[in-house]
Amino acid sequence: MKVEIKVPAVGESINEATIAEWLKKDGEQVAKNDVLLSLETDKATVEVVAEHAGKLSTKAKAGDVVTIGAVVGMIDTELQGTTMANVATVKEEVTKPAAPISAPASAPASAASAPKPGVNEVLSPAVRRVVDERGLDPANISGTGKDGRITKYDAQTASAKPAAAPAAAVATAPAIARSNTPSGGERRVPMTTIRKRIAQRLVEAQHNAALLTTFNEIDMSGVMAAREKYKDAFKEKYGISLGFMGFFVKAAIHALREVPAVNAFIDKDDMIYHDYYNIGVAVGTEKGLLVPVIKNAEQLSIAGVELSIREYAKKARDGKISPADLGGGTFTISNGGVYGSLMSTPILNPPQSGILGMHKIEERPVVVDKQIVIRPMMYVALSYDHRIIDGKEAVTFLVKIKESIEDPQRILLEI
Repeated sequence: MKVEIKVPAVGESINEATIAEWLKKDGEQVAKNDVLLSLETDKATVEVVAEHAGKLSTKAKAGDVVTIGAVVGMIDTELQGTTMANVATVKEEVTKPAAPISAPASAPASAASAPKPGVNEVLSPAVRRVVDERGLDPANISGTGKDGRITKYDAQTASAKPAAAPAAAVATAPAIARSNTPSGGERRVPMTTIRKRIAQRLVEAQHNAALLTTFNEIDMSGVMAAREKYKDAFKEKYGISLGFMGFFVKAAIHALREVPAVNAFIDKDDMIYHDYYNIGVAVGTEKGLLVPVIKNAEQLSIAGVELSIREYAKKARDGKISPADLGGGTFTISNGGVYGSLMSTPILNPPQSGILGMHKIEERPVVVDKQIVIRPMMYVALSYDHRIIDGKEAVTFLVKIKESIEDPQRILLEI
């Protein structure tokens, strides 16, 4: 029996995906639950596994854009009987290091060394093509795929090592005038599906909303003192460090309750107000910025928020984050401070109407009770859609954030 391999439904409103790479080759024997290929959507990377054992035949290649439900390959289960016993042997032979090669007695010592096991043997055709075209050494590429495999993205973003000029040529080459022509060359790397979608949504946000940004600054002394006092007990109980994001998520929820327009969005001629708080937390990855959503964050403690963020960050780094993890947000928080940003204007994550930008904490002189003191200060920014949020509401929202962070007990008392 031949079983079709179809592009699975990978999330609401997602109609197509790009085949990032085939992890199994055309004609290869596969076992049930083997990962066959990875798909890139506009939100995440999804792996497709074999539902049956048998011989694989592919009908689409890496880089193809395929629609949801499209048939991209077949598995012939009639060839999965005794032949599957050979699959483990084949896999073992592929990964087994080559036996050392004995050099002739007259060969120089360098020739007597055994060659390094061929990493190329476990590369997918798409990855091997990029490696060959760019002259890369797979042994120098860090793989981010399953079991450390090198993905097409890894190869596309790896740096090629320039070949060293022969010593003699360098020594005898005459001095020449410096040319104005660029000597470094250029590289054309296709945008990933995720990166193209990020670019599209950022442009949409600026074209389809009346985007404004307002700023404030926060004295972080109160939160920093609370972290210092309770960090050991917190980590002992929950197994995770006490960060700033948990405080900011809870402060944002309090502010959103006070200014509900920031937790709403425009749908044609209507304004849709949310009575729940799904807070997106921006996470930077090698493939771009992802925004996993903490669903019903108002029901979580600070510890629950921190644990959720840790789980999502790990899934994002491992390429395991799903479209469901990224959908349904009502408000977003982005922390550019982890990269050293002192101030920025974050861009909305449509259809949301507001996004809070956190920034680097920096000690600055400020006036407190008519005295100049040094305090750890952070600039915060609220970018918002002025069609639904007035300037007064935007300023009020940031003031509520400021009050909660400067006096963390307000978060517990919800005042």
